[in-house]
Amino acid sequence: MSLFDALTQRPLADRVRPRTLDEFVGQAQIVGDGQFLRTLIEQGTPTSLILWGPPGTGKTTLARIIADNADMAFEEISAVTSGLADVKKIVERARGLRQLGQGTLLFVDEIHRFNKAQQDAFLPHVENGTIVLIGATTENPSFEVIGPLLSRSRVVVLESLSTEQLEIIIGRGIAELGDDRSIAPDAARLLAELAAGDARVALGGLEVAASLTENEITAEHVKQAMQKTGPRYDKGGDFHYNLISAYIKSLRGGAVDAALFYLARMLDAGEDPKFISRRLVIFASEDIGVASNAALSLALTTFQAIERIGMPESQIILSHATIALARAPKNRSAADAINAANAAVREHPTAEVPLHLRNAPTKLMKNLGYGKGTKWEAGFEHPAGFMPEGLENLKLFSDKDQR
Repeated sequence: MSLFDALTQRPLADRVRPRTLDEFVGQAQIVGDGQFLRTLIEQGTPTSLILWGPPGTGKTTLARIIADNADMAFEEISAVTSGLADVKKIVERARGLRQLGQGTLLFVDEIHRFNKAQQDAFLPHVENGTIVLIGATTENPSFEVIGPLLSRSRVVVLESLSTEQLEIIIGRGIAELGDDRSIAPDAARLLAELAAGDARVALGGLEVAASLTENEITAEHVKQAMQKTGPRYDKGGDFHYNLISAYIKSLRGGAVDAALFYLARMLDAGEDPKFISRRLVIFASEDIGVASNAALSLALTTFQAIERIGMPESQIILSHATIALARAPKNRSAADAINAANAAVREHPTAEVPLHLRNAPTKLMKNLGYGKGTKWEAGFEHPAGFMPEGLENLKLFSDKDQR
């Protein structure tokens, strides 16, 4: 292959991209027989979706397959490089095609990078059917996608690809390279493991490894191509959840050094500091609670500071909060109390508010006993108590020391 051909040829990941569901690898939980997305695709009735999952798991490919099966025009933008002007141009083209009887599917990669105003701009065009919107995100859409857009879309969760699935994709990549190219089995397995669930990384690594030799690709070629010997940190994979779990458990156990170690591991791997700080806010109420009411204020201030400061300085703020929350006294009574209250509500769904606690805005209500005996003074204890009838002895909160 000449240098010109190498520079102008499409990336291997694009050349082996599946065109049909039969070619698609992985995600059986959404595209397997009888699953929601397969049914939607086979019926050719697309609806707006938010595809949430790690990189390289098939989000773009699924969007293209959906558009093809519904005979829709496919428009693709990235929220990293595009803005409202690009969206307006696409909407105009979509209006023209709609008059000719063809729909438009707009795929927005990394939709979480659009701010609220930019995401709001999609709403009228989704509602009136000008476009079918499919957004792709690696971040939790509950936090990163506006509520009105979520309510008009179906969230579909994708999972990291397994090593075995990546080996299948690598095999297809080898076939696409042609020229009787081959890869040693141990090299294919190593490449799949280093790609850590990401097909794009696997195929990119394969392409580089193939450029290093005209013979069989070996494990050494793969190591050179990938420039690393350990698994990539995948924000949506098990490693991500294992690290945050270890971090929270270390905080809970007061293990400052371990908590700092796991914090540094996450930040070094590129974890979003806002994700960590959100977990600290939850931890401050769930695990410290009333033992130190100031902990929640510290956690909230940490979150706000990180939003405003950014990395790398935010790691100091997170270190400060981590040390303080790990050393703080622990008490789960707030979490236990609301859980107990929820259970009580489910067990007694029809419990009536006692008459003496009810609002009495009219004379008739007062005559019926509404608000009877209640005094508007702090600390007043009504002789009849405050619980519904039959629940007078219900105890939900315990303020005993839980450290």
